[in-house]
Amino acid sequence: MGLKIFNTMGMRKEEFSPLRKGEVRIYVCGPTVYDFIHVGNARAFIIADIVRRYLEYKGYKVTLVSNITDVDDKMIKRSQETGLSLQQLGEIYSNAYFEDIAALNIKKPDICPRATQHIPEIIDAIEKLIQKGYAYQANGDVYFDVTKFKDYGKLSGNKIEALEMGARIEVNPKKKNPADFALWKAQKEGEPGWHSPWGRGRPGWHIECSTMAIKYLGETFDIHMGGKDLIFPHHENEIAQAEALTGKTFARYWIHNEWLTVEGQKMSKSLGNFITVRDALKMYAPQVLRFFLISAHYRSPLDFNKENLRLAEINLTRIVNALERLSSLKEKSEKSNEEKNFLLKIRKAKEKFEEAMDDDFNTPLAISAIFDIVKTINAYTDENTEIESSVKKETYETLSSLLDVLGIKIEVKKKKYAEDQMALIRDLVELILEIRQKMRRRKEWEIADEIREKLQKLGFLVEDTPKGTKWKLR
Repeated sequence: MGLKIFNTMGMRKEEFSPLRKGEVRIYVCGPTVYDFIHVGNARAFIIADIVRRYLEYKGYKVTLVSNITDVDDKMIKRSQETGLSLQQLGEIYSNAYFEDIAALNIKKPDICPRATQHIPEIIDAIEKLIQKGYAYQANGDVYFDVTKFKDYGKLSGNKIEALEMGARIEVNPKKKNPADFALWKAQKEGEPGWHSPWGRGRPGWHIECSTMAIKYLGETFDIHMGGKDLIFPHHENEIAQAEALTGKTFARYWIHNEWLTVEGQKMSKSLGNFITVRDALKMYAPQVLRFFLISAHYRSPLDFNKENLRLAEINLTRIVNALERLSSLKEKSEKSNEEKNFLLKIRKAKEKFEEAMDDDFNTPLAISAIFDIVKTINAYTDENTEIESSVKKETYETLSSLLDVLGIKIEVKKKKYAEDQMALIRDLVELILEIRQKMRRRKEWEIADEIREKLQKLGFLVEDTPKGTKWKLR
């Protein structure tokens, strides 16, 4: 089975086929840098990172572009509140954004274009839209005429007629139609501005992304990603501008993640129920936070609460412990039938992982496959202290590579003192069992039973057999 992606354009799963063989080009809507990103923002960036990692795992050369919005209404408002220039504000929170995604082990985008560095290209795109009859001027502003783009609403399902009745549309006498949106905004007092054929002003939010995506990925590219709140109006407007400009399909697959919620409500700055990544990382390890954010399918809601994060921490610890147990096994040269069966289970789990990821990046099912490997390792190490070297190597590399697809970074350091401690424990248990055996020979059954019970409470399973006493760690 090949990779299938749920395409918001059409609302169905589709077989993935890149435009260029062996290459995938992705655009991800990045942050507006007026504040620190919150955990809900991070979910979108982590999902994009996993899509990128899995495509690379499958052998594709991936180019991922994620923009920086450093001029818009929110930026201007915060600049006025803080007294910082737009550039200063952008630098502070851009740097913070890169620090936060690095902490969450999100690969840095290949290209991070900033809107303010692409004003000439944006002006050129707007001029062409006016020439083609898709846009019009109104007292220094420029608007896109949605009635001229016959497919407007094809992503979101919103019809122009319904929008004209007032749904989510600001009243503006400059517009020909209520649903028309700004491509260029005339400069107001106290606002930044750039020279243009229509006077000083600044670009609208939507035209920034369309222009930068086309510049770095071409007129048609493979995947466009973002949170579901961007479907309308942002992504709908991106499509209208770009396809009116080029006459070509803008993006071939649209991937949108569900919201992160807090007590059932979307986490957002407007509702005031958000927690920044920075604050979250003061309470939880980065890998725990990341593991939590991929514990649900990206198209399912996920609630940010202590119980879900505690569960993520427990599950991550289980994986770490399994890797440590595997690492502690001594290597041998001959492969037994038990180890051959062990390896078959590891390979079957790997296939299960790939099938899950091929089915629209199903991370919960992929994590389930990883726990199949964890259970297999634990069952083996319960009974054995040695493993054939190539089996150990393949198991470790398989588990590490699958975790890397999910962006989970685990370092297992084999320490000499840990080996010495295990050797000491073995010697002590053997000594205690030797004393117990003497008690048994003397028929001091009560003392012998008490020793066994106390060892079992400490985690050592003791079994008396015709061939002698055997023990193992629970």
